[in-house]
Amino acid sequence: MRLTSTLTVLLAFLVAAIVATITAVISVRQIEASSERGVSIALESDGINWADVSANGLQVYLSGTAPTEAIRFRALTVAGSVVDSHRVIDGMEVADAADVAAPQFSVEILRNDDGVSLIGLIPAETDREQVVNSITDLADGASVTDMLETADYPTPDGWNVALAYAMDALATLPRSKISINAKRVQITAISDSVDERERLEQQLLRNVPEAVELVLDISAPRPVITPFTLRFLIEDGVAKFDACSAETDAAREQIVTAAQTAGLAGEPDCTLGLGNPTPRWPAAVAQGIAAVADLGGGSITYSDSDVTLVAAPNTEQELFDEVVGKLESNLPDIFSLHSVLPQPVQIDGTDQGDGPPEFIATLSPEGVVQLRGRLTDERVRSAVESFARAQFGLDNVFAATRIDPELPDGWPKRVLASLEALGQLNNGSVVVQPDFVEIKGATGSTGASAEISRILSDKLGAAENFGVDVTYEEKLDPTSELPTPQECVDSINAALTSSKINFAPGSENIDPGANDTLNKIADIMRDCQDVKMEIAGHTDSQGREEMNQSLSQSRAEAVLQALMARRVLTSNLSAKGYGESRPIADNDTEDGREENRRIEFTIITDEDTAEADGDGESPDEDAQAGTEDEQN
Repeated sequence: MRLTSTLTVLLAFLVAAIVATITAVISVRQIEASSERGVSIALESDGINWADVSANGLQVYLSGTAPTEAIRFRALTVAGSVVDSHRVIDGMEVADAADVAAPQFSVEILRNDDGVSLIGLIPAETDREQVVNSITDLADGASVTDMLETADYPTPDGWNVALAYAMDALATLPRSKISINAKRVQITAISDSVDERERLEQQLLRNVPEAVELVLDISAPRPVITPFTLRFLIEDGVAKFDACSAETDAAREQIVTAAQTAGLAGEPDCTLGLGNPTPRWPAAVAQGIAAVADLGGGSITYSDSDVTLVAAPNTEQELFDEVVGKLESNLPDIFSLHSVLPQPVQIDGTDQGDGPPEFIATLSPEGVVQLRGRLTDERVRSAVESFARAQFGLDNVFAATRIDPELPDGWPKRVLASLEALGQLNNGSVVVQPDFVEIKGATGSTGASAEISRILSDKLGAAENFGVDVTYEEKLDPTSELPTPQECVDSINAALTSSKINFAPGSENIDPGANDTLNKIADIMRDCQDVKMEIAGHTDSQGREEMNQSLSQSRAEAVLQALMARRVLTSNLSAKGYGESRPIADNDTEDGREENRRIEFTIITDEDTAEADGDGESPDEDAQAGTEDEQN
């Protein structure tokens, strides 16, 4: 009995233990499932769908590869918000970070009268201090604000070249914004005049490196046009402007549209400037252009508020009256219209025929002016000849005029105006008649035709009839004849080959016999002032190396000073001595030593400047000129 009771008790305990164990297992399974499901749902809701969730007892395991460390930490936080964070076991990995792309290096430089500011990101290899110091030098006492940042990434191809070119451009542009990256330089600037703008544009375009894209926008203040002149004509069915002036882009567009409607082909050059006599100028001009088209030919000239309409000689009187009446009634009150239906003009050009009296002046391509025809009296003849000599040169004027006291009133004024107009040409002629002035010729100035029309309309009066037949020839344009940098060095080379520069032995004093050579170089340099060149001094190997180095530097500087004394702008010239370090011949022979003693003119390119900034080496010596003295 006792044994049976004991077994019963043990069996009861065993059954209870089994039941408890089963119950505990079921509870753990429920907790695991609940935790796993809750964490999974929370992660999915937060967009974390890469993480795997598993539970083992009370612990929740997170596995998978997180894109970033921040997202891995976010997953732990989300899981910790569902179950106790101490129960969350981190088994996650973080993906390897991709290589960070190099930043876009760029600099923006702003310069005005108040100073210069720099902002941007440059490579750590760029000598930031040198850049800032160079700008400080050209700022000439104005403040320099440095807001540059650096990044330790490789310098991109073209960066040094673009930066060097931009720095050179900044030196010539006191009011500018320059944006720089490795492949592009964008320049926005303001110049003092239209001529200055053209000079700067040519200089910048000529020196731009091949690897750099240049975007150039240089503006100039609008000129004051006085008198405010416009001249439109139709001759032999061809419409053109001799002069065109407008105050705004909108006014120019209105005028050009009217001219194109009247038969003008292409886009004319219409100058924007100040001096417009009335806001109704473009409307009045458009009406006048339409009147010339209605007549089928002729010209209309606006000089401030004076308007002259000249019909073609064969125009019918009835049509002429109708067109003039319509224009006169439509023009704003401020304008005064004078209309002319001329007789056919017969230009003899010799003053020898039966036609009207003439004064003729011809200008040859060599600058020689011949005066022929009639003048009113000796006093007028003296005044005309004096004016011509002042205009064209004392020794360039030859006069063969004759006196005619019967000439009409205003003849001297017409003659002087014609000579002033002739001064706008490189070569040509002018014929003055009582009712007509004709000027023909060639010019190297794109604005000559407009300026001639302005002179004649102002000096002759609005009621006068004149003809302008002027051709622009690029070869006559002085800016088109500027030599290239290579041509500059080649010219210097030719001068030094024919007569070299000598120095006193062991001295930096230039031999007086070199004056003619220096004068030739100075003449060449006046057309090459924008070309960067290095004057390099070299010696042979005789003597101490330090002495040769110092002597070569002094001689190079002596040449630079000699050119400066001849009024050559030397801002783009530098002098550097190389001593005996760069021989071009054998120093063991006298002939070789003489070849090594030399002065060289070398083009400095933007690439050379960038290389010199980077490694301290001097520019290549592909182009050189001349030899120096006979001994150290």
